[in-house]
Amino acid sequence: MVQISRFLWAAHNPKVAGSDPAPAIEADQGVGVALREHAGWDRPGHSGRGVGGTPAAPGRRGMISQVNSRPAAAQHLRDLARLRRVRDRIDREYAQPLDVEALARGAHMSAGHLSRQFRLAYGESPYSYLMTRRIERAMALLRHGGLSVTEVCFMVGCSSLGTFSSRFTELVGMPPSTYRRQAAGAAAGMPSCVAKQATKPIRNREAPLAEPR
Repeated sequence: MVQISRFLWAAHNPKVAGSDPAPAIEADQGVGVALREHAGWDRPGHSGRGVGGTPAAPGRRGMISQVNSRPAAAQHLRDLARLRRVRDRIDREYAQPLDVEALARGAHMSAGHLSRQFRLAYGESPYSYLMTRRIERAMALLRHGGLSVTEVCFMVGCSSLGTFSSRFTELVGMPPSTYRRQAAGAAAGMPSCVAKQATKPIRNREAPLAEPR
């Protein structure tokens, strides 16, 4: 830096440096060389740019990319932790009046961001996962045969019997009333854990509708 300062002083004070303009011109040229040496532009592999938003050296670009990727990775991990808490809440509170807005507020995320990230992580939207969880519980209750379809609908958190029946038919392949009649005898004597696994509803696609007999 001392060398650069001397060059600058000589370049802008030609009368003091001497009457001949040649030293001033050489000083200007020397300033450019000194600046390039100080910035490292003359090193092998340097692009010769990097000031004012122009591309930096390849080595420095790699370092900047690594630094920029760390906050993104940390944010991704925080989002995954939030999504896991949302899914755990659905598993625990599926019978409560949950909706995407309530789940998003609990996770400190917007409803749109939660829906997008949840679908990327688990393959379905939060609402779809919630309804699937409710249908799973409804199937278990219907197999016992002691409750009506309407009672089961409200017990699992659904407020509309029509919506419950439509979603049940999409996932299971038959209306809940039909399932109630058929499953009562089919699951007789079967351990509850086996019956739950064998009759688990199909996620992410509609079940084939049962052919009328």
